[in-house]
Formats: sequence, structure tokens, C-alpha cells
Amino acid sequence: EEEEMALFRRLFYRKPPDRLLEIADRVYVFDCCFSTETMDQFKYKNYLDSIVLQLREQFADSSLMVLNFRDEGKSLVSGLFSLYRITVKDYPCQYLGCPLLPLDIVIHFLRLSERWLMFEGKQNILLMHCEKGGWPVLAFMLAALLLYRKQYNGEQRTLDMVYKQAPKELLQMLTTLNPQPSHVRYLQYICRMDYELGLPTQPIPFTLDCVILRGVPNFDGVGGCRPIVRVYGQDILTLDRGRNALATPFKAKKHVRRYRQVPSSSA
Repeated sequence: EEEEMALFRRLFYRKPPDRLLEIADRVYVFDCCFSTETMDQFKYKNYLDSIVLQLREQFADSSLMVLNFRDEGKSLVSGLFSLYRITVKDYPCQYLGCPLLPLDIVIHFLRLSERWLMFEGKQNILLMHCEKGGWPVLAFMLAALLLYRKQYNGEQRTLDMVYKQAPKELLQMLTTLNPQPSHVRYLQYICRMDYELGLPTQPIPFTLDCVILRGVPNFDGVGGCRPIVRVYGQDILTLDRGRNALATPFKAKKHVRRYRQVPSSSA
């Protein structure tokens, strides 16, 4: 509670530029990332114009960099920031349909952020932005940065603090999955790594307790499927840095239980 009060007092007495939320010292997030509303290209250009003008007035001696989370394809945001001569680094906003990124990309993000903020003799500003669909990954990355820089303690507590900045319906609009359990597990990985973000200081085993399907997909053409779970990752007992199949519970199709869709009842 004392940490939260100290954070809120600091943010209260030092008002950030309009339309930006200050998550940490010299780390800001565009408030459009926390909104369920969308803007057309004209309104978005005016939105960015106003923010950049304020930043350059308030932080005249600081350099700006934007870390942008987006899906594949052409990025409107990256193009607009190039007009302001602001460096933009794009990151994906999902991996194989899951709102989480591989650990090596997370580490790259943390290293880049830390080096930018700690650049000798500079007071650089870090701006976080996500395009449509990128909020869950942005929330995780913000929590990871706060924990890595030791500006907050507790993985679940830090993640909850970030999630509270956005309306609950935003997450529900973007994904049917609850990403928080995986987000917390990855945050635990970050906290157990050394400061230089090398390999974990100790092995990090984990147990897959269950897999929940909210609905049964029709993969067999007759209203059902036979789900097979394979776990991929790096074997911590070897020097192989590739992703290998660590566990495959069933090898024969006849041993896999078949699940069927429940017929919908008519009104």
C-alpha cells in the first residue's frame, strides 16, 4: 500500500501531458490504448499532433522513442511518427493467436527500454502505444518493465494495477481467453532472471494442470474433435536453444477421447 500511495502521489503532483498516462518515471502510454473507442485517420492525426507538441514543449531537451505493439501488415502509427522524426520500434501484439510474446522478444523489449531510459547524460522519454487488438500484450509488457526496473513488487499485484487503467470490457472485446495466468507465469520468469536478463538463475519447471475449451470446435465434420495437447519449449537440461516437443500425451488416435458439441435447444 505504501508503494501505491507513493506512486499515486508522484503522478498526482506532476501532471503528464494531456492524453498520456504516466506509468513510471519518463514512461508514458497513449490513453487511446485504454479506450474502447476508435478514431478515423483524420482524428488520429490531430490526436498525435497535440500530444507530440506538448511533449516537445515540456521535454525540450529529451529524445522520444515509441514502442508500438501491432499486428502484421502496414502500420499507420509508424508512418505518422516518422513524420515527427520520432524513432518507432514495432513489436507483435500476439504469438500464434495468444496475447503473449516469446520470452526472447520480451527480453529484447526490456533491454531496449532500459538502455534508452538509462542513456548517459540524457533524460529520454519512452512512449508506449498499441494498435487495435494489442492491449493485452501492452499491459503485460508494462508490468514486466515495472518489475524489471524494481519500481513495483509482486507479479499479480503489478499486473492488476496495469489492467485497472482500462475498462474491463476492453479485454473482453479483444480476446475470449483469460491471459492473466500466462502473463503472471511469464512475469515470474522475468523476476527470477538476473539483472542483465541472461538465463534464469535457476531452472523454472512448470506443470500444466488442465486445458479448458469454452466451446468444442467441429474439426471432424460431424460436430466434434479429438484434442491433442503438445507442449513445446527449450529443454533446460540441454544446450539446445531450439523449441522442441517436450510432452505429447497421446501417440495413437484411438487413445484420444472424442468430444462432441452439445445440440442447442430450441426456444
